Amino acid sequence: MPDAHEDRPAAPIADRPMSWPVVSSRDLHRDDWVVALREDRITRPGHSEQFTRLSLEHPGAVVVLAVDEEERVICLRQYRHTTQHEFVELPAGLRDAGDEPAVETAKRELREEVELEAAQWRPLLSTYASAGITDEVHEIFLARGLTHAPRGDFEMRHEEAEMEHFWVPMADLLDAVLGGRVRQGPLVQAVLAYEVHRQRGTLEAG
Repeated sequence: MPDAHEDRPAAPIADRPMSWPVVSSRDLHRDDWVVALREDRITRPGHSEQFTRLSLEHPGAVVVLAVDEEERVICLRQYRHTTQHEFVELPAGLRDAGDEPAVETAKRELREEVELEAAQWRPLLSTYASAGITDEVHEIFLARGLTHAPRGDFEMRHEEAEMEHFWVPMADLLDAVLGGRVRQGPLVQAVLAYEVHRQRGTLEAG
């Protein structure tokens, strides 16, 4: 009878960096904003057959799961034109400030979007948004020890100007995720990660 452990990898499971040969590359769209669409012709290593892949270049984003002492989460409602939905979301923002550390971007976004600051920060997850089409990475943080912090002279514009924010008990938000009533990816990932940490008793670790 086969050993039950024989198919396990020798090292911990992990993604691996890799780059296949690029024969040519051209921009389909690039302007003074942060996102660009590129078309590459590539080959498999050791093969000559060429094929085309599209890549959406993106600087990445931060997402903040801010939880107060009553186990409530600060949430937003924001309209997203591409998907024609007003989503329940978490405070978030682009990493478009050069080499600014992700946690500093997260602190700024929390203050600007919902006028809060946090005494404790810890990484929850780092995820690729959609690895087959974009290099966008979401750095998701847990923020605790919340207090009011004015956004200063930051001006909310466009969709952000119509956002509303509200508090939701964590248990209710988890039910909404599991019930498929809220489906915005980073929020779902953050809430599920929080619940796993809660069950494992590791929320204060890290």
